[in-house]
Amino acid sequence: MSSTEEVLWVEKYRPTRIDDIIDQDHVKARIKELLTLKDLPHLLFFGPPGVGKTTMALAIARELYGDAWRENVLELNASDERGITTIRERVKEFARTAPMGKVPFKLVILDEADNMTSDAQQALRRMMEMYANVTRFILLANYLSGIIEPIQSRCALFRFAPLPRDAVIARLREIASREGVKVTEEALEAIWEISQGDMRKAINTLQAAASISGVIDEETVYKALGRVSPLRVRALIAEAVLGDFGKAVREVMSLIRNEGADPLDIIKIIHREVVSPTSQLKIPEELKPKAVYIVAEHHYRLLRGSSGELQVYGLLAKLRKLLREGK
Repeated sequence: MSSTEEVLWVEKYRPTRIDDIIDQDHVKARIKELLTLKDLPHLLFFGPPGVGKTTMALAIARELYGDAWRENVLELNASDERGITTIRERVKEFARTAPMGKVPFKLVILDEADNMTSDAQQALRRMMEMYANVTRFILLANYLSGIIEPIQSRCALFRFAPLPRDAVIARLREIASREGVKVTEEALEAIWEISQGDMRKAINTLQAAASISGVIDEETVYKALGRVSPLRVRALIAEAVLGDFGKAVREVMSLIRNEGADPLDIIKIIHREVVSPTSQLKIPEELKPKAVYIVAEHHYRLLRGSSGELQVYGLLAKLRKLLREGK
């Protein structure tokens, strides 16, 4: 299928079987044990975005109900419909009706349940008790702390870990191959750096880049996201540290003020240049710990509200001094 067709790859390539879900082996093994009994407790999946929580819930629904899963499952995004009215009306109306098929209960999937109001969660807690004989709930949350204790105690808890780099890159290669898109190793590394274990974000980034070019390189990835070109930033870093500092600072100023580059993106690229063995900076191994500490210090200051532009200038100046004086 052409990458220009308006099909979300994240949905097109979403696994439908539990065994096909990437990583999360500890969760898959326990869920499969529970499914052999054809009787589930209420479940609470928590962990960072894009690691397979919703996919696991939908795979459980397909495993239980087969082709009739849509008739037996109510799926809600609690961040959009998080009030007590939704719980009392939609969920209650669904939960009180009998299931269709051989499975003796229906399934309610509440995505982003940690965004529900406290009153709605209290109503949900009561409903989980009242309709436990005919309905099971699967709650999905990014943060366990957002779920009230009474609901946690009524659920089997499963923590989803961030996906490892190799698993994400392997999946991206597979999708690119099936879509007939060529992608470079540098582009895959850039997507990993941007997504950091969020598979949904990684696949969406790959599709956005594929809509620009049939051959995806690092530049295409950043262009698709409207981010600053890493090649350009690397050249400015080398100029600031090894060449004309004033000229480099003026270009960085233009990049931030006139072109809307994010100082945080620039600092992240500087970090990659500092630790990369192929960097133009050629930082001696004995100085790399100090260089990484300097980058971390300015990154922290930026996140705490300091001027991003000034933090970039200060960081470049310190790296220049480090390489020239060794301290």
